[in-house]
Amino acid sequence: MNALVIDDEVLVRRFVGAVLREEGWSVSEAASAEEAFDMLHDKDWTVVFCDVVLGGADGFTVLRRFKEELPETKVVLMTGHGSAAGALDATAYGAYDYLLKPFGIEALQSLSRSIRERALQIDRYSPDSPNERVATHQSDITLIGRSGAFIEVMKQVGRMAATNLPVLLTGESGTGKEVVAHAVHRRSSRASQPFVTVNCGAIPADLIESELFGHMKGSFTGADRDRRGLWEEADGGTVFLDEITETTLAFQVKLLRALQKGEIRRVGSNLTQRVDVRVIAASNRDVEAEVKAGRFRQDLFYRLNVVTIVLPPLRDRREDILPLAKRFVEEVYAVNPKVRFAPDALEQLERYPWPGNIRELENAIVRAAALCDGTIRVSDLPDRVQNYKSTSSSPSTPLAADKKQEWLPLAEVEARYVAQVLEYTRGNKQAAARLLQVDRKTVERILKRHQRRAVASEAR
Repeated sequence: MNALVIDDEVLVRRFVGAVLREEGWSVSEAASAEEAFDMLHDKDWTVVFCDVVLGGADGFTVLRRFKEELPETKVVLMTGHGSAAGALDATAYGAYDYLLKPFGIEALQSLSRSIRERALQIDRYSPDSPNERVATHQSDITLIGRSGAFIEVMKQVGRMAATNLPVLLTGESGTGKEVVAHAVHRRSSRASQPFVTVNCGAIPADLIESELFGHMKGSFTGADRDRRGLWEEADGGTVFLDEITETTLAFQVKLLRALQKGEIRRVGSNLTQRVDVRVIAASNRDVEAEVKAGRFRQDLFYRLNVVTIVLPPLRDRREDILPLAKRFVEEVYAVNPKVRFAPDALEQLERYPWPGNIRELENAIVRAAALCDGTIRVSDLPDRVQNYKSTSSSPSTPLAADKKQEWLPLAEVEARYVAQVLEYTRGNKQAAARLLQVDRKTVERILKRHQRRAVASEAR
């Protein structure tokens, strides 16, 4: 099977190529997108590994070109500047995977074997899929993030955006479920059609059927005219049912019929009508627990649960707190155009657990930006944030640990890290050097230095 590796860094090309060759692939290399385009029809490419940032055309341009001309070729985008939005766009537009540099040998081997196993299967991206649209990178403000947990979730989101399956989004309040639902819609074949949000928890139980499915004149007190429901308004597009677990069992029966049959009936009418919508539902509760408690219909749960995506809380993606905070400051530039963060404020933002997640962070930053004198300090943050004291040291702020903590010498830390990488590469020093982005001699010098220190320590 033929593989093409596209990267303007020769060491990366050689590393990926060497691993693939060991796995039995016939590998060709290209230093630019333009060079790769010249090779487009030279071979029957099974897979293309392409860097996102290239000197000329970028990886998304390569992705689009290959999906248009060789739709069965798997494309893997590689990047040293990965983001959640990038992972979402990559998989939504047809990329097989989105690899963050530096990646290890085992990860590359596992991916190549997965591609080999699927090589003879029919590609799930049909010619009329949304991947035929121009694959340009989009950015959603609350999809900002580089944490591994969030990027993995965005890969899932991107992969199922091109389908027409119902989706169930779960996660704590404030984790961005509505933003993710809208991102799914924007990257689907329904992107040009309506996206309708229904907050199920905000609509009285006796009105939700009318609100969603419409009603006929005279069907109840106050119904002075025929009215289309939100379901009809979304015809051809997407309905986002937020807080779906707040609905009654009686309404859930009617919702299930709409999902199963693709038909609705207005309140007070005997006629059914077909409406084509994709449903994305969300809840901050454990939906399975609600089913067991008898508050949510099991058959409706199974109908919605075709694809379930769990959004991680902000405390599990602390690397994303500062990029989000800085972006929220940009949103209030009209209030204070030159806002900066004091170092201790940044540390406190990372330390605080954010039970309200992204929504709480946004409110805190907007408030601080409006009140500060140009620099956001700890005193500008809400009281609950500035007074919070962690019971354990934050992994992202090791210097804030207890002063009694025993610290290892830098040389010892360096040696242990190199040893871990060597264990990962099974003793292959050249592979370890590639992952560490140094030459092999540097790895050997570090190991010899560590051995001398160990001998000297034993002699003492």
